[in-house]
Amino acid sequence: MKAPYIPDVGIKYPEQPDAHMLEVNEVRDVIVDENYPFLDKSFIFKLKRLVVYILIHTACVILAKVRYGIKYKGRENLRKHKKILKNGAMTVCNHVQRWDFIFSAQALHSKGMFFPVWKEHFKGPDEGWIRHAGGIPVPEDIHTIKYFNKAFDEIHAKKIWFHVYPESTRFDYFTPIRPFKKGVFSMAYKYKIPVLPLAISYREPHFPFTILNNLRVKKGGIKIPLITITIGEPLLFDETLGRKEATAKMRKECHEAVVRLAGIEDNPYPAEGD
Repeated sequence: MKAPYIPDVGIKYPEQPDAHMLEVNEVRDVIVDENYPFLDKSFIFKLKRLVVYILIHTACVILAKVRYGIKYKGRENLRKHKKILKNGAMTVCNHVQRWDFIFSAQALHSKGMFFPVWKEHFKGPDEGWIRHAGGIPVPEDIHTIKYFNKAFDEIHAKKIWFHVYPESTRFDYFTPIRPFKKGVFSMAYKYKIPVLPLAISYREPHFPFTILNNLRVKKGGIKIPLITITIGEPLLFDETLGRKEATAKMRKECHEAVVRLAGIEDNPYPAEGD
């Protein structure tokens, strides 16, 4: 197997693989409690969400090609396993780029997934884009979790897919696959849905992307790699096992799948992240 391309972007990553690297520029206060509209059913919200998804599958497709040379692999797995995936699925990906949800939605030809988000992001300037793309804030208050869960109960009942980042935090252009949190797999087990692994990997920039990178560096930016997103085959829970054992097995199998899809042979992190 060819070793994966490791981009040198000059970023110093934290020792803790689930540390928050991003500093949110707070422009608003957001209270996530029992009164928060986890699923906004208003006409205006649905209209804005439709507009965002049209942009994701039109203008953002062009931008992804021009800026990141995006390539998609494994789409045949969607056709091959259409019957397994028809009643809903949870997609899983490494969290390494600001646009990685957009890349995943494009790769899957998604008509509208939802995804859990660190609630602090809703205090920043991207709140509208995140919210209308399908982001749902994860409450810190244990008493509010039931409203968050109710939202995903409704999403699953409509057979709508949801997307998760089991590494929990974003490390831009990081190559190894970090440990996975067990909570996301407990969610998939609750609904007895397949888990579909995806992996983002990198390619060395070539002309004309080298020109764009040189311009970025002159402006104080970093050289960014080209991006590939690969879709794996769906994973099913072992129904002969109890919840705890089946969830642990799924986490391990999914972590191994993402490592493999990313082209990594010697990943330095285990599957268990908590």
